[in-house]
Amino acid sequence: MAQGKRISVDIGEEALQAIKDLGAAARLARTAAGEGQAAAAARLGVHVQTIGRIESGEPGVAIGHVMGMLALYGISTRLQPPAGEQVA
Repeated sequence: MAQGKRISVDIGEEALQAIKDLGAAARLARTAAGEGQAAAAARLGVHVQTIGRIESGEPGVAIGHVMGMLALYGISTRLQPPAGEQVA
């Protein structure tokens, strides 16, 4: 298990990879839209450093900021619960 910045619990490798994948998707969408990090930050209402933290897959970034950035560029996410379970 690895521990990321600004969090107090261990996060499993699978979850860490998912966070990194979300960040990579955000970066790809932002660059495909021809926007820099400063433009993304202004649109999302966060500091430019937050955009960098999202894109680098830092696990301590607020989930609302991550999801907000993905939504800015039309990326949706879908939860996949463990086999045999349902998301409430």
